[in-house]
Amino acid sequence: MALVEEDAAPAATAAPDPTAGSSDNEITVEEASFVHTESSQDGTAPPVVTSDVEVLHDKVKKQVIKEGHGKKPLKFATCFVHYRAWVQGSLHKFEDTWQEQHPIELVLGKEKKAMAGLGIGVGNMRSGERALLHVGWELGYGKEGSFSFPNVPPMADLVYEVELIGFDDVKEGKARSDMTVEERIAAADRRKVEGNEYFKENKLEEAMQQYEMAVAYMGDDFMFQLFGKYRDMALAVKNPCHLNMAACLIKLKRFDEAIAQCSIVSYSTMFLEMMSSTRDLHKVLSEDESNVKALFRRGKAKSELGQTESAREDFLKAKKYSPEDKDILRELRLLAEQDKVLYQKQKELYKGLFGPRPEAKPKAANYLVPFWQWLVSLISYIVKLFKRKNE
Repeated sequence: MALVEEDAAPAATAAPDPTAGSSDNEITVEEASFVHTESSQDGTAPPVVTSDVEVLHDKVKKQVIKEGHGKKPLKFATCFVHYRAWVQGSLHKFEDTWQEQHPIELVLGKEKKAMAGLGIGVGNMRSGERALLHVGWELGYGKEGSFSFPNVPPMADLVYEVELIGFDDVKEGKARSDMTVEERIAAADRRKVEGNEYFKENKLEEAMQQYEMAVAYMGDDFMFQLFGKYRDMALAVKNPCHLNMAACLIKLKRFDEAIAQCSIVSYSTMFLEMMSSTRDLHKVLSEDESNVKALFRRGKAKSELGQTESAREDFLKAKKYSPEDKDILRELRLLAEQDKVLYQKQKELYKGLFGPRPEAKPKAANYLVPFWQWLVSLISYIVKLFKRKNE
């Protein structure tokens, strides 16, 4: 398995490895847009959970849906959380971060009053854990409720389906919005390095959680404000996280999600080029190793899904900017071989369907026709002979 080694320093000074190929087994060290974790249910109603109920507080109870790993976050840890929230006893869902594809950031001990119960629950979870929380109205939106956004009735008990993606005890109590650009990029780079370590150990789910946390430090609103060297520094961390996520998803055979991650990188490159007036698009694509890897891995995922023509298109685009890449050439050869096999199968199918043209059968000799012709001629001759005799 090929892996690009890197240290924990921010990627500001990280240079792309020129020997690195486009293999889908290779973990990159670069950027793209937002990652999301799939929720356990379709989200229309709270999931049915049969695990034991753990009492965390007089007004907060927890049931584990999926076990996590590692330690629990300390007070003032910055936690990244996906959740859905319902009013208990009804199907009124008032918030869903999975649908929005952006986890929230929660600093334990500094959360909003309406999220006090959620904070207690998250503080008793481990990274990667998913749980169902039952929160009393006193630790939710209170006696008054909320009539703006979110819309919650007065004195409403709440149900949360929560996933703790991960947390960061470093710079305790410091939210992303309070960090400098360098601090945010450094925090994201630490997460990326941890994700790479999990990937080496084949702990793919844990690796993806780290990559998602890294990307969470660099949301779209943050990236749009960056220019020059700071944008390049951020992209050098962000793009590899999406590509490494795609590598994990391909290994897990979640090909549609892998395609989405690769597309983020490709679209991100083109969008940033539109914002720049100093660089030629062809130069951007040919110099941006991450874009070639995005095309390659997206093509790989499409090929696994049987989308051969679309996969070939991605491989050919990647080949245009990296014509000597052995992995790209190999995948194109495999597609060509698949085309030949498919053609032979279709040929055999059509041959069996219509069958060979039938040969003309020789007609059997029919002796009745000449006999009747002779008999008619004989009778005609006798009739004529009889008439002459009478005359």
